[in-house]
Amino acid sequence: MKTRIGNRVYGNHTYIMGILNVTPDSFSDGGRYTGLDAALYHAEQMLREGADILDVGGESTRPGYTRISDEEEISRITPVIEAIRARLDIPVSADTYKPAVAAAALQAGADMINDIWGFQAEPGMAEVVAQAGAACCLMHNRKEPVYDSFFEDVLSDLRRSIALAKAAGIPDDRILLDGGVGFAKSREQNLEIIRRGSEIAALGYPVLLGTSRKSVIGLTLDVPVDQRLEGTLATTVVAVMTGCQFVRVHDVLANRRAVDMTEAILGKERQDG
Repeated sequence: MKTRIGNRVYGNHTYIMGILNVTPDSFSDGGRYTGLDAALYHAEQMLREGADILDVGGESTRPGYTRISDEEEISRITPVIEAIRARLDIPVSADTYKPAVAAAALQAGADMINDIWGFQAEPGMAEVVAQAGAACCLMHNRKEPVYDSFFEDVLSDLRRSIALAKAAGIPDDRILLDGGVGFAKSREQNLEIIRRGSEIAALGYPVLLGTSRKSVIGLTLDVPVDQRLEGTLATTVVAVMTGCQFVRVHDVLANRRAVDMTEAILGKERQDG
């Protein structure tokens, strides 16, 4: 499966999405990159280390987060997106679930919207993305972690997100899926999502795995957030082995090396279009 994001085509490979949080309260790196110069420096560093796309987020969505206004989120992310597009040759994703913020991000030059609610939070989100000709990542999420049959319910929810994207006119090659590790799931359910990436891909779309430094790693290894690199790398290896097209990570260089080594062992070659 191939995915078009901006002017790039991503093929049969696992690519690195570097996380650029411009928030004061992100669970892992809050406040480190809120200034424009610091954010741009970090973006340049991630590009040097092997990132294939950057994901810019202006609102923390950690458990118990406080929603900020559209205006505040726009003021945080649009200058960063504009600066990256002016200086760096790399596609940019905006991590938001709000239509007004998505529209502003796309106007600023974003190539993709990464929606933690899979177009199911607010009306009109899919249409904003479609009208811009942008790509989207549709993540699984629920308001409450209540399931009849966990994995089947996840697939059903993702099908609903896909239907919203398709109804708005978003082409298949601009749709990614994300099982939503860390969102409305127990530790065991998060591990299942990581393990069953190929079954999510069986819905017909490439899969992004986002586990970097998350609580599933902390709970499994009993380590704080600043000691979760090895656990993250293990999930990245699994992502390659289950055919995920993207991994969303904080530590780009280490994960780039983990991807490259795993793919070498598997005999996979990079096939960019």
